[in-house]
Amino acid sequence: MRTCSLSTFGAVVLLAACTGKTAQTDMPQAPVARKIPHEITLHGDTRIDNYYWMRLSDEQKNAAEPDSQTREVLDYLHAENAYTKAMLAHTDSFQVKLFEEMKGRIKETDQSVPVKNRGYWYYVRYEQGQDYAYYCRKKESLETGAEEVLVDGPALAKGKEYWALGDYSVSEDNRLMCYSVDELSRRIYTIFIRDLSTGKLLEDRLEGTGGSATWASDNKTVFYVRKDPVTLRDNQVWRHVLGTPQSADVLVFEEKDEEFSCFAYKTKSDRFLVIGSSQTVSSEYRVLEANNPSGEFRIFQPRQRDLEYGIDHFGDKFYVVTNLDAKNFRLMECPLDKTTKENWKEVIAHRPDVLLEGIEIFRDYLVVDERKDGLTRLRVISWDKSGEHYIEFQDPAYAAGVGANPDFNTTVLRYSYTSLTTPSSTYDYNMDTRERKLLKQQEVVGGYNSGDYVSERLYATADDGTRVPISLVYKKGFEKNGQSPVLLYAYGSYGYSIDATFSSNRLSLLDRGFCFAIAHIRGGQEMGRQWYEDGKLLKKKNTFTDFIDCAEFLIAERYTSKDKLFALGGSAGGLLMGAVTNMAPDLFRGVVSAVPFVDVVTTMMDETIPLTTFEFDEWGNPKDKAYYDYMKSYSPYDNIEKKAYPNILVLTGYWDSQVQYWEPAKYVARLREMKTDSNKLLFWCNMDAGHGGKSGRFEALKEVALEYAFMLDLAGIRE
Repeated sequence: MRTCSLSTFGAVVLLAACTGKTAQTDMPQAPVARKIPHEITLHGDTRIDNYYWMRLSDEQKNAAEPDSQTREVLDYLHAENAYTKAMLAHTDSFQVKLFEEMKGRIKETDQSVPVKNRGYWYYVRYEQGQDYAYYCRKKESLETGAEEVLVDGPALAKGKEYWALGDYSVSEDNRLMCYSVDELSRRIYTIFIRDLSTGKLLEDRLEGTGGSATWASDNKTVFYVRKDPVTLRDNQVWRHVLGTPQSADVLVFEEKDEEFSCFAYKTKSDRFLVIGSSQTVSSEYRVLEANNPSGEFRIFQPRQRDLEYGIDHFGDKFYVVTNLDAKNFRLMECPLDKTTKENWKEVIAHRPDVLLEGIEIFRDYLVVDERKDGLTRLRVISWDKSGEHYIEFQDPAYAAGVGANPDFNTTVLRYSYTSLTTPSSTYDYNMDTRERKLLKQQEVVGGYNSGDYVSERLYATADDGTRVPISLVYKKGFEKNGQSPVLLYAYGSYGYSIDATFSSNRLSLLDRGFCFAIAHIRGGQEMGRQWYEDGKLLKKKNTFTDFIDCAEFLIAERYTSKDKLFALGGSAGGLLMGAVTNMAPDLFRGVVSAVPFVDVVTTMMDETIPLTTFEFDEWGNPKDKAYYDYMKSYSPYDNIEKKAYPNILVLTGYWDSQVQYWEPAKYVARLREMKTDSNKLLFWCNMDAGHGGKSGRFEALKEVALEYAFMLDLAGIRE
């Protein structure tokens, strides 16, 4: 990591930021970024971006010797980090305390619930003091089987600033394993292949991949996805035969439509290899018998605009989850040799109040993953039509989902359950007897009593009359007198539903008097597909106004006040933070915005940036003036004004491939230029991480401690 140095734009300012002091006062001086006007014109409209110069290419970032622009950008980022450290120096010991507190709740020597597949039990375990896991298996018996370490995380990550396992898969004969690793945090993976009988790596090495590898039934052919080196779009599926160089691999499928990305997998039955290609509103699949890897994939159902579907196989049929004439999706079936939509026969009909999210197939039962009134449900249906039932859950807000179930021939369903007060739990559920067995519940070291906390499910009313769910949790004794601190979190994009799950880290807030609330705003899919469609494209502002309405509801109900209300969001949720602070800056005491997507118009105009073309159906294509005008009307970066803003902490990663670091960097620079208040504006750029932050189960907690200390300090809580 480069240290702070004097460079081309204001030595006095950088010196102040590096030392944490100015020549005149003991107060740290914020960095001032150089302004270089850059004109961006579209539809006859010209925007001036004074901080466009902060953008670096991957070539510049990876160069052995940085050029002058790279040095200037790095100096600015280091100066911002130094300023943030200086401004929060009084919380240093508190941050250490919070970090140790959160780390102390984690059971350091731990193991996942084993899953049996093809005669082996697979599990993940951690050892005391280790940031990374061991991925292991035992043959036949957990008690007497010898442990095989498939991936030694601590050894492979040793000495690396960043290390992340992407995925791993074992061949059908149990002898070989593919696993993928990202050592840069750009989500570009190298796939390695290990001979499990000897423990040695083969010479095969597959570079530039999306991370997953799918074995054919011959145990020597692997299918994998490559990324476009510029846009990082998963755009090609390749076939690799063991013992041959990657240069000899065969391109099986190329997704040439820049709005789609592709992937590959094998059906649960192991009979079919599948290539999928999808974008926001359309999907397409190709299938091939897994015992014929050199054969030609055949199209299942050709892509059509607004037709989404997903497939699985069982017996003599394919099963299709689709939105064909079904906004909330329905389940269909078709013969193996007649797979186009005219051959689809309905199994589960569309329901306007229930979103069908997925299925799990067993020999005797079909399990359906559904969502109603914002809550997940597991529905068990017998194939012989002898009956069906729902698994019962008790909490007012919770999350339940199907776990790892590789075995067709079982009557036992593995599922997970959690709530705002219930630690993550793994169950085995006997679908015949309806008996459930708790296999493991996340242990909170030091003791945790769920009865000490209260969870609620409330509804705020939006300006247009829509009822927006809010899930919240607080410790008993929390007073609804308008004087308590509340942290309101939301995401609200891509149809991604935010469920009410447990967090042991969050106890550090709850035990200090905070209430934590989730606003299930439009743009997610909690209340069905329409909920998503009402929060994207030309209806995107509903996402922002819903969040504001939820915040005002909590204030009106005296959970908190403007002086004690905090907001948190990341990525597209960071866009949400930027939008609401522009729209209602006086509503929040403090805002934490992580890896925020804040320069919407400029990014969506640049099709070389990762994810841009893939997301036209989420945000709109600015080449269309209607979308350009609408995006510009809410884009956080474009709508910064000369006015007072709340205290804000912005976090990013230099290697972020999802939201490039320069978006939050430019955002902070412009906020500094425009804001009229004396509130804190802090920016932290992790120089060794990407979109997900630091790797490892402990290192990531340091940034959580930073976020918590920022909010707790503003709330007047300093121990």
